[in-house]
Amino acid sequence: MAKDFTTRKQNYSEWYNELVTRADLAENASVRGCMVIKPYGYAIWETMQQTLDKMFKDTGHVNAYFPLFIPKSFLSKEAAHVEGFAKECAVVTHYRLKNSPDGKGIVVDPDAKLEEELVVRPTSETIIWNTYKNWIQSYRDLPLLINQWANVVRWEMRTRLFLRTAEFLWQEGHTAHATTDEAIEETKRMLDVYADFAENWLAVPVIKGVKTANERFAGALDTYCIEALMQDGKALQAGTSHFLGQNFAKAFDVKFTNKSGVQEYVWATSWGVSTRLMGALVMAHSDDDGLVLPPKLAPIQVVIVPIYKNDEQLEAINRFVAPIKNALQKLNIRTKYDNANNQKPGWKFSEYEFKGVPIRIAIGPRDMENNQVEIARRDTKTKNTVHVEGIEMYVSELLQQMQQSIFEKALEFRNQSTHYVDTWDDFVKTLDTKPGFVYAHWDGTPETEQKIKEETKATIRCIPLDSKPETGTCIKTGKPSMQRVVFARAY
Repeated sequence: MAKDFTTRKQNYSEWYNELVTRADLAENASVRGCMVIKPYGYAIWETMQQTLDKMFKDTGHVNAYFPLFIPKSFLSKEAAHVEGFAKECAVVTHYRLKNSPDGKGIVVDPDAKLEEELVVRPTSETIIWNTYKNWIQSYRDLPLLINQWANVVRWEMRTRLFLRTAEFLWQEGHTAHATTDEAIEETKRMLDVYADFAENWLAVPVIKGVKTANERFAGALDTYCIEALMQDGKALQAGTSHFLGQNFAKAFDVKFTNKSGVQEYVWATSWGVSTRLMGALVMAHSDDDGLVLPPKLAPIQVVIVPIYKNDEQLEAINRFVAPIKNALQKLNIRTKYDNANNQKPGWKFSEYEFKGVPIRIAIGPRDMENNQVEIARRDTKTKNTVHVEGIEMYVSELLQQMQQSIFEKALEFRNQSTHYVDTWDDFVKTLDTKPGFVYAHWDGTPETEQKIKEETKATIRCIPLDSKPETGTCIKTGKPSMQRVVFARAY
């Protein structure tokens, strides 16, 4: 364990904060509530971005870019939307600074006030739909399937690296369709893409579901989501996909002429994931010795560390390692050979373990004599002596096994942390003593949902898409219920 490193049991929140900073993923910026994503952390995000980008393009989407600034009047055109984001908006009022009269500083130039104030985008529906009005005239222009990679600003009061910051990175898809069925199909398709990515790349099992009216995206008719469970038993919303109906099309007068020559409003979706996925990655898998990274997302999948006493031994190991490294890289395995002489092997072992490198290969003089190496797994901490011949295939298969093993461990944890309750007392007791997902009956009213949230700090994470009808009674009111929903305390 890293020296003076807080454990999960001691303080899960501190453990997370320390891990993110000490593993060189990110740090707090000098701007309140913002973060600096460091190269090691950004390398993970880049792989996420590249993978998702291909998944989007494979489903027919293309990338574009829209302005960072949104005229304030645009937000007011969709009432639910502005109400949902008004408290988080940063507003630009002036466009120039000047020296203060006393010459001791800089002040805002009062003569440089904007005619219309600009909002720094908290999300881009309004600016994009104002643009789509010029792009869509006929059914031939549909569907319009566009994604953008961007930053957004939401003026959060309580921030935490990756999980909730005033500025964060994300992608936001915005699509336009000729029919409601096409738009709903798109919404669900992108939810499936997110679930696929979460489970097969992040190795995080997720529940696919639909949000209640209270938790729905501002301006949407339906919000679909994927919900993940972190090691402290709290839920994390890992991605959302929204069916917007015709709300934004009507707000910005976006119509198309259908095949019958009749004008209609288009149907819309939007969907997004953000650097919050970095937080999910850390909290779902890591341990008291540092990061545990699924191999598919690890910036370094294999690190090779030489063990030697003098320059002669190091030169011999260098020659021995060269073909091993080349063989691994030919299989597109991200490999680093750390033969720098500024740190001892023990320090390197600890450092790469803390940073979550999936596989460590150690090679010393005796290993060379026996034409073998020592291979250590980060996830299980197990070590094996492996013959050099065919090592690249051994490592490739081991990385695949580790990816699956890390997912299965997270799935087992979620299963053990999933509970079914039928009474209010059991509900409250379970939340306090067995944190996790709690399946319970709810009477379907926003009022009851709000009361439960106020009294327990638990929210309905989603109504699972795979849930089966089941008659029961609401845990709070005793009124009839036709299915269970998923409750949890959440980030």
